[in-house]
Amino acid sequence: MKARYYELSKRMEGPLRTLRENEHIFLVVSAILLGVLAAYGAIGFRFLILKAQELFWESSAEVIPVFGSYPSLAVVLIPAFGGLIVGLVVHKLSPEVKGSGIPEVMEAVAKKGGAIRLRVVFTKAVAAAVTIGSGGSAGREGPIVHIGSAIGSVLGQALQVSVKNLRTFVACGTAAAIAATFNAPIAGALFAIEVVLGDMRVASMSPIVIASVVATVVSRHYLGDFPAFEVPSFTLVSYRELLLYAAVGILSGLLSVLFIRVMYFSSSRFEQLAMPAWVKPAIGGLVVGCIALVFPNVLGVGYETINVALNDEPIHVAGLSGWGALLAILLAKMAATSLTLGAGGSGGVFAPSLFIGAALGAAFGEVVNLLFPAWTAPASAYALVGMGAVVSAATHAPITAILIIFELTNNYKIIPPLMLACVIGVLLSSYIKSDSIYTEKLSRRGIKLSKGRDLNLLKSIEVRTIVETNIQKVTSTTPVNVLFQLLTGGQRPTAIVVDNEQHYVGTVELQDVREVLHESEELAFVVVAADVADRTTPSVTPSERLDHVMQLFGAAHRDELPVCASADDKTVVGAVTRKAVINAYNAKVFAEDMTDGLSSQVSLAKSGNIVEMIPGIHISEIEAPSRWVGHKLKHLNLRRDAGIDVLLIQRSSAIEKDHHVESSLVEEIHPDADFIFVHGDRVLVMGNRDAISNLMK
Repeated sequence: MKARYYELSKRMEGPLRTLRENEHIFLVVSAILLGVLAAYGAIGFRFLILKAQELFWESSAEVIPVFGSYPSLAVVLIPAFGGLIVGLVVHKLSPEVKGSGIPEVMEAVAKKGGAIRLRVVFTKAVAAAVTIGSGGSAGREGPIVHIGSAIGSVLGQALQVSVKNLRTFVACGTAAAIAATFNAPIAGALFAIEVVLGDMRVASMSPIVIASVVATVVSRHYLGDFPAFEVPSFTLVSYRELLLYAAVGILSGLLSVLFIRVMYFSSSRFEQLAMPAWVKPAIGGLVVGCIALVFPNVLGVGYETINVALNDEPIHVAGLSGWGALLAILLAKMAATSLTLGAGGSGGVFAPSLFIGAALGAAFGEVVNLLFPAWTAPASAYALVGMGAVVSAATHAPITAILIIFELTNNYKIIPPLMLACVIGVLLSSYIKSDSIYTEKLSRRGIKLSKGRDLNLLKSIEVRTIVETNIQKVTSTTPVNVLFQLLTGGQRPTAIVVDNEQHYVGTVELQDVREVLHESEELAFVVVAADVADRTTPSVTPSERLDHVMQLFGAAHRDELPVCASADDKTVVGAVTRKAVINAYNAKVFAEDMTDGLSSQVSLAKSGNIVEMIPGIHISEIEAPSRWVGHKLKHLNLRRDAGIDVLLIQRSSAIEKDHHVESSLVEEIHPDADFIFVHGDRVLVMGNRDAISNLMK
């Protein structure tokens, strides 16, 4: 695979260089191609779901109409058998295709520069199609987004685009996938920007919109120009109804928080089960089958039940009817989806959120129709607004939710109640729970996103990179008056106290010594360092991450912490300061900002081109010279001897399977002093033209 990528890249190098001279044209052409590819990916995935339904239920139609013709045992076992297949695919081939897929896309954009593996396109399609086709309670939108994003990422990697443009390619794939699914080009583009990129200030909006429009055109050619649901006409009967729609927003906010908590509670419980991971989806499928014996509406995506709610058709289930039946299937769908995805199945949460919202809105509409028949719209109107409100509250993406419902109805009259319910829902849900149904999964991995970036940058930096060895170290027997002179005349505000074996005892700051000296001058000759040392000040080790160190600074109220050799060996080897941690964080942010900000110049700096950033300052991407190989960056003294700064390092690593190179991953590394170069490293360097030219010789 790596050889094929390389051969393709070499063949296209000349034409691509010509095309990239105008980046705008390059992105537009790429967006058109991505729109076509992602649309075909979405259409192919829908076809795969139908084939899976034929395999499991002997019908390509919705599951519920054929449900009654199967014995109870078959209804229970079919989802379980599908879960077993999915478990093998997920845990043996591609772990990242478990669940919705959208959190994985968000993580790839935030932490991996948009890099997604090619195999995801195929394994996600198979795993999600089997999950949904066998009756698992999950949506198809999340997998379609994952597939479209993977197509964008793979194309971007094949074309060797910059990190910034690779993220744009991923967003184009996302937008195209949503647009093709809902026949909603505007909502597709906004979903990619609002959810996946997480930054409404994105500069590369044009290619995202183009990809979305192209995908819509392609999907309409094959699937027809029809909305995803049979949407009724909407009329605001009375402005007093706005109060009722506000109540829908409040209920949607509360219900979305419950949905998030139930789903991740289920996920946590399945993770704790002492059994092979690939078996767990089968257990989830088995329980979903049992639920379906009473509430068959939970099987599959659930679009047919949504259409029932939107058209005011009666629902009878488990001896219930009307609003009681709607609330019952709402809770059953929530439980079934949590079991399907929590157990390790592959599928989305977007359609279940629409299902829950439609059921909630329809139930609410039936109640208010009974109470206020003269000035309330049909229950279907509340179902439509409820769909948008629950999606908005669960995903924390109100603009996308509003636009999807608007594009489904093409009715401007729905906008005021829809906006009111969506905004109230998202405000309430985000107030109760800061994470959305997507970011909750990332938060549990220690990833906190803001504007598409991982806030926890300190998690990737170790103490060893900023440890200071020029410290003030005193023995336990040092008199307190000597300590006072050291702390008042020294360069550091803290003295680290050690015993005769250089093991850590505690820390002393100037205020600790002053308290003793103020009591009595005679104590200055009696009291020693061990007596005034703060033994509660924690120590750290070189391998600890700076996010943990920053927490220790906050708890200890100290500006300097000792660094010991290891958790078992308390020999003091240096210190780490609060200022050094903050500087490391700022440097990391600066490096990422510079990488993103220079992406257009970096794309031109490929293959040895020297590109001028500002007058007198140039950048170029080169292969690490052989004389660098095996040496640490700090020992090369590049800034002093060559007038060069290293901005970024790319290292490719081959992934082998059965002794064959299957694919390659390109890791972007922000340079630190102890980085050791190897053959094949690509380096982004900055300096004047002569310095870079000399480096290439």
